[in-house]
Amino acid sequence: MSSLLVFPGQGAQQPGMLQRVPRETLSEASDVLGEDVSLLDSAQALQTTRAVQLCLLIAGVAAARQLAMPSDYVAGLSIGAYPAAVVAGALSFSDALHLVSLRGELMQQAYPQGYGMTAIIGLDLATVEGLLAQVHSDDSPVYLANINADNQVVIAGSESAMKAVAGLAKARGAGLAKRLAVSVPSHCPLLEKPAAVLAEAFASVTLQTPKIGYLSGSRARPIIKIEALRDDLAFNMCRVVDWRGTVQSAYERGVRLQIELPPGAVLTGLARRVFEQGTVMAFDGARLDTLQALLREEGSRHF
Repeated sequence: MSSLLVFPGQGAQQPGMLQRVPRETLSEASDVLGEDVSLLDSAQALQTTRAVQLCLLIAGVAAARQLAMPSDYVAGLSIGAYPAAVVAGALSFSDALHLVSLRGELMQQAYPQGYGMTAIIGLDLATVEGLLAQVHSDDSPVYLANINADNQVVIAGSESAMKAVAGLAKARGAGLAKRLAVSVPSHCPLLEKPAAVLAEAFASVTLQTPKIGYLSGSRARPIIKIEALRDDLAFNMCRVVDWRGTVQSAYERGVRLQIELPPGAVLTGLARRVFEQGTVMAFDGARLDTLQALLREEGSRHF
């Protein structure tokens, strides 16, 4: 039996989400970035992609430090891959802060307005792909972005194209087509150029071989080699997220305990559809000692 820590992506952010973060981690992040990071989680600040991504990184790393218990695997959805890499010992927190700051700025500058992401619930992947093909054009781009569950996908593109797909989806029986709190069209070819710039910044960063299993949210399998990890982190912004496959891969590898790091519990809900046995919990709303005991118990089953 094994354990998995998962880190959410954009859309999970909440105003005030850094207020529960221990002061030491906030001070460390502030010193690295040369700014007061506790100001990044206001409702106004969270309108920017950079602030959202930095808050998710800081909150995830801080909660993992509070757990102070090793897991067997880590995985992150989109920006969540960065705290996952830090917790896996593959990327320093300092380097992650600088890279995520740049990542957020690049994504924001590429598409300051008129683009985003929309979740579609209640239709299978093939149906949604058919609707995308009907709408997509050079003037009205829209792409598949996330495969979250068997009947939940996310699309990314221009506002007009997403609205057109959402309308077709509802006509086909979708239960929900919801615009997400994400202001950029992530996980599609529209972000290939910003990803290439981020990859250049990664060239000067030292990465280590992960000390625990790092599951790629794009490839849905473990990544061990440093160059593959560098590629995974730099380019995940323009690649489809296969979160359904990632959780399924973890389960097939014997994972029976998943803990979702802050904020929220979106990934916890998605995992329950895959975990026929085992335990799925969110850090938020749970007692720290309970989570530590679960990790300790899961770890003892290895022997």
